[in-house]
Amino acid sequence: MDEQTAIQRLKRGDIGGLDLLVHRYQVKAVRTAYLVTHNAALAEDVVQESFIQAYRAIGGFDAGRPFEPWFLQSVVHAALKAAQKAERQVLVEPGSDEPWFEDLLGWAESAEAEAETAAFQQEIWDALQRLSPRQRAVVVQRYFLEMSEKDMAAQIGAAPGTVKWLLNAARSRLRILLGRRSVE
Repeated sequence: MDEQTAIQRLKRGDIGGLDLLVHRYQVKAVRTAYLVTHNAALAEDVVQESFIQAYRAIGGFDAGRPFEPWFLQSVVHAALKAAQKAERQVLVEPGSDEPWFEDLLGWAESAEAEAETAAFQQEIWDALQRLSPRQRAVVVQRYFLEMSEKDMAAQIGAAPGTVKWLLNAARSRLRILLGRRSVE
């Protein structure tokens, strides 16, 4: 079964069409949610709920458009809401390490380069944790999901200038946190 067939099955009310979409997008969706929430269990919950929400809302989905950006944007939105709610309820402890996160960032070719890369990745990870959930969300959308500022503005229903301001604020904060290294 291909993606279009799965979507058509969902539109007809057949939940069996969801299997292909879960198989295809679950890992990327969990990674996306985790980058916003910084909580593995919460990220998995967000993605599970996002798939359920996608099933419920699939009737309004334009099957002529790609599913992935539509779905991942809903994941970012749900993750942002969950992170903001969790931030209000529980203080986030800095320095929490998720060992599998390094797998998300890739590997280096030599041992020396790998050590330098790992140290820099940890610095980036620590700096991302110190951003607000909204700032993390725009960073994830722009650099992990590779969305344009125009697409981001359309998705969140904001002016392009607002998105540029959020990205600029996040990059400025990252520059400060990373000791003025280049952040673009």
